[in-house]
Formats: sequence, C-alpha cells, structure tokens
Amino acid sequence: MAKGTLNLKKARILVTNDDGIHAPGLKVLEKLAKTLCDDVWVVAPETEQSATSHSLTLRRPLRERRLGPKRFSVDGTPTDCVLIAHHQIMADNPPDLVLSGINDGGNLGEDVTYSGTVAATMEAALLGFRAIAFSQLRDADGIVRWKVPEKFLPRIVRRVAGMPWSKDLLVNVNFPAVAPDDVTGIEICRQGRRDKGTSVTEGKDPSGRRFVWIGGYQVDTSKEADTDLAVTARGAIAVTPLHLDLTHRATMKKMQRIFD
Repeated sequence: MAKGTLNLKKARILVTNDDGIHAPGLKVLEKLAKTLCDDVWVVAPETEQSATSHSLTLRRPLRERRLGPKRFSVDGTPTDCVLIAHHQIMADNPPDLVLSGINDGGNLGEDVTYSGTVAATMEAALLGFRAIAFSQLRDADGIVRWKVPEKFLPRIVRRVAGMPWSKDLLVNVNFPAVAPDDVTGIEICRQGRRDKGTSVTEGKDPSGRRFVWIGGYQVDTSKEADTDLAVTARGAIAVTPLHLDLTHRATMKKMQRIFD
C-alpha cells in the first residue's frame, strides 16, 4: 500500500553509507539532512564497505560505537548498519526516511547490484522505510566535488518526500561531474546497462607471484538516451525509482503455460 506524503520538519532521518563513518560524502549528507529536519541520526560502517552489495554479517558478532549524539559506527556492512539502527539504536522510534551516501563515485546501471550505498536503501525498503541513495560521479581527473549535491540534494529530497510511496520502493540518485551552474536538469530515468563489463587485469607481485585484479568498468558507448548512464553523461541529475520485486512477470506467464 502506498504511503502518504512525508512532513520532513517532523521526520526522523537515518543517514548511512558504504564509504565509512569518516567519508567526506557522509559529512556532506549529514549536513544537508540537518537542513531538512532536526532529528538526524548517523549509523555508518566503521571502515569502507564499497561493493559489498546487500551482504549481512552472520558469522561473527557486531560491535557498535557511539561517536557522539545520534552518531554511531558499526564494524559491519551498510545492511548491518540499517538493521542495527532499526532494531537497536533507534528501536524506540524508527526512522521515517533513510538517506544513503553520498557515494564517492557513481552508482549507475549494473552498479546498483554491487553497491553498498544502494544496498542500504534496499534494506530500508524491506523494513518499510522510505529510502534514497545518493552518488556523486568523479570528474575527468578522478576527483569528487560536492557542490552539485550541496545545491540540489535538499530539493530532491523535498520533492520525493512529497509524493506517495509504494511498498518495496527505493530511489537512486546520481549527480553528474559538472559545476552546479552547468547541471542541465533533473531527469527521471531508468537503470541503464553498460556495453562492456568490468575489467580484470593480470600481473605479478614483487615476489613474482601471479595475481588478477578486478578493476573499473570499460568506457560506456551506450546510445540509449533514457538511462541513468546517458542522463549523467549529458550533465543532468539522474533520478531512478527502483523496486525490490525482481520477478519477470512476462516470463512467469509463459512458464505457467508450459507447466499447465
């Protein structure tokens, strides 16, 4: 069932990420969240957890550390952080909204299946919370600059909070690597798919032993204009609604006929 609109002034916000409690992007997101409401909590991984996807820590105990008022670190994954925030740290009054990021680098196309940033919002959606993931693309020099989210992120959160919210919904936002005045707009778009996958590099360590190193994606050459990849490439902010139900319904109907 769809939820109604959210009054941010009266809301409780949980901020998390996958780059870790000391990441610059988390500090920016926390600062911006506090412009939206007065009740902001931070529960983030103790160390970087990039590309951990939707993983849980099941075979060892987890420890949380209180770093300040409403500020905690957890020695686990982003998913662990959301669960511990819900069941322990904020158990008396769960969050109305979960904001994840701001990730150092984009989470576009198939990135969402690997991303700890997006995974935190997946867990929030499973728990029934509104959730938005934010990522900032790096520029040509590999540097992340935060001016675009500083200008546009609060506006996006306010707009999204003002819409009805369906069950199992999360929103993935990617900011382009341009100056704030060069942003061409905010576009609602679908998840893309790169033409080429992840690179794997082979080499030898100083002792002569062979290794392989999984690296970044190849340069995308996709011509599909309505994807998050294309939207950010032309200087716009990509806003993509995602859904946890992965069922391919067209194939399900075909399979039902096969097994009748």
